[in-house]
Amino acid sequence: MKRWLSGSVAVTALAALLGCAGPALEVAEVGSFHVGGRSVTLAGLPEKELVFTPGAPPLKLNPNGDFEVESLYAHYTRLAHPKAKVPLLLWHGGGLAGTTFETKPDGNPGWEMFFLRAGYDVYVSDAVERGRASWARYPEIFKSEPFFRPKKEAWELFRIGDTDSYASDPAQRKALPNAQFPIAAFDQFAKQSIPRWGTNDAATQAAYDAYVEKVCPCVIVVHSQGGNFAFNSAAKYPDKVKALVAVETSGSPNPDTFDYSRVKGVPMLWVWGDNLGKFPFWGRITAQQDKFRNNLVQAGGTGDRIVLPETGIYGNSHMLMMDRNSDQVATLIDRWLARQGLKK
Repeated sequence: MKRWLSGSVAVTALAALLGCAGPALEVAEVGSFHVGGRSVTLAGLPEKELVFTPGAPPLKLNPNGDFEVESLYAHYTRLAHPKAKVPLLLWHGGGLAGTTFETKPDGNPGWEMFFLRAGYDVYVSDAVERGRASWARYPEIFKSEPFFRPKKEAWELFRIGDTDSYASDPAQRKALPNAQFPIAAFDQFAKQSIPRWGTNDAATQAAYDAYVEKVCPCVIVVHSQGGNFAFNSAAKYPDKVKALVAVETSGSPNPDTFDYSRVKGVPMLWVWGDNLGKFPFWGRITAQQDKFRNNLVQAGGTGDRIVLPETGIYGNSHMLMMDRNSDQVATLIDRWLARQGLKK
């Protein structure tokens, strides 16, 4: 069994000890940081008296003073001997955080572990307002109240079940045919849902840009709502973003006004799951993304696309990285990145 070795950590095959296949990972460093954000000073807010701990006497809380807000949180694992030339950054979607890519709701390893085993240094982030990036006061700093996603919306919007197929009783829910999402783990997945704000896009973009500036050169694998931020960061730092994989991305800059000359040297791949045609919302999303991708190709860039049913892979939801066949999908991404010359 490998142990701590002179400045690096040789992590043994914990997966093997748990009955899971996979070689040991030799890890050089595990760490985390916050990046971006700004300082804010609040004044004129009333004091409140609160009991901070049950049984303790009340204390006065003064909400005024200096604060750090609107930063991004990231944790990373760097391998002792990576096979990839640059690290891989995993960016989550709306109402979610970096947990999207960690252990899957059914308890199986997620894409963070897959790409580590594939030889990448991996960074997983929580965007502004999400997870360990934390909140700020509203309306003093965040300009609106948060909103929350009901389980019914996630079940249907993420194409796990058809419209009006959700029920509070798990036994009454009806998944789409051949659904790859682990249905029994849906309520566990719903625990990952966290509040989001509709007024923080500029702050979020600024934090992602600071993240890219700090960590990259890199590959970005981005999911859903995060796509718009990734495309913009690639346009700002085309020398630092060596490839961009847009997984079921629901947003992008305006395809009619975007400056594709900025990113024509950044190879891009779009990955789509199944049952897109059943939902008008997803039809509109994919039409916009196809226009963006076609414009990129016409400008001389690389804009590839994988639609899983067209490859004979069926039943995938919007949450590809949580589906039972997530490793199969990740393998396609890994092979595409290798074809871009990003592995040693």
